[in-house]
Amino acid sequence: MPEPIKAVPVRHYGRWIAAVVVIGLLALLIRAFASGDVNWGAIPQYFFNADILKGLRNTLIITVLAMVIGIVLGVILAVMRQSKNPVTATVAWVYIWFFRGTPVYVQLFLWFSLGLVFQYIDIMPIYKDEWSDFMTPFLCALLGLGLNEAAYMAEICRAGLNAVDEGQTEAAHALGMSQGKTLRRIVVPQAMRVIVPPTGNEVINMLKTSSLVIAVQYYDLLQAAQNIGRDSGAVVEMLILAAAWYLVATSVLSVGQYYLERYYARGSSRQLPLTPLQRAKAKLSGGSNHPGGVA
Repeated sequence: MPEPIKAVPVRHYGRWIAAVVVIGLLALLIRAFASGDVNWGAIPQYFFNADILKGLRNTLIITVLAMVIGIVLGVILAVMRQSKNPVTATVAWVYIWFFRGTPVYVQLFLWFSLGLVFQYIDIMPIYKDEWSDFMTPFLCALLGLGLNEAAYMAEICRAGLNAVDEGQTEAAHALGMSQGKTLRRIVVPQAMRVIVPPTGNEVINMLKTSSLVIAVQYYDLLQAAQNIGRDSGAVVEMLILAAAWYLVATSVLSVGQYYLERYYARGSSRQLPLTPLQRAKAKLSGGSNHPGGVA
């Protein structure tokens, strides 16, 4: 009988060389930061400072509210783009063209400076005031971020709606469902699998973009860090602290995005891959790592 073949795994020397190079570069980077003129003790000292936490809270608030405006208005604009009415389709296209084509930093300044055009805001008999008093830093930041985000969300939602097969809509209409009911019950739930992943990225991006509101004097995490850094002399240290808080917030949002994607992916896959928590439990219990249901 022939001798059994002994399989010898391929040796990947390039991987070991690359690993050594990466570890060496990382060690040099750590050494550079450790030997630099940075007061690392100031970071934990101010990490839970009241002003820092207030700035973080304002950052989260403006992020959530701006995304709400962006998502709601983005859905409306996406439906308008899909409309057979040339007027509504053109209006939506012009809106998206303008807000996607100009930097959000410029838009923030435009909202702040519209007092040159509109001296008063007059919504008789509800409200009347000077533009400078009406356009507070909070409102300026909210409109600047929210309306800009709506243009991007409109394209994301339009892509999601277009991803649903037209036969679904035709079948719903054949059953007597109205256009609005078809959108709510048939098209939108299926489109969410396409819409959710980029929307999660937009939320994370909005959290970071919110740092631009310092231009209109809105008190956020970056503003708080800069104020403390200027008063304490630890300017760079407070910027590192702000970056750490942004990383914490984006990490939490990334986890939420992961589970939200799993929720809307249930209909597209019979078995979803295990979550990190499920894999850890399976290893501890000695079970198999076959795909399971939603956690």
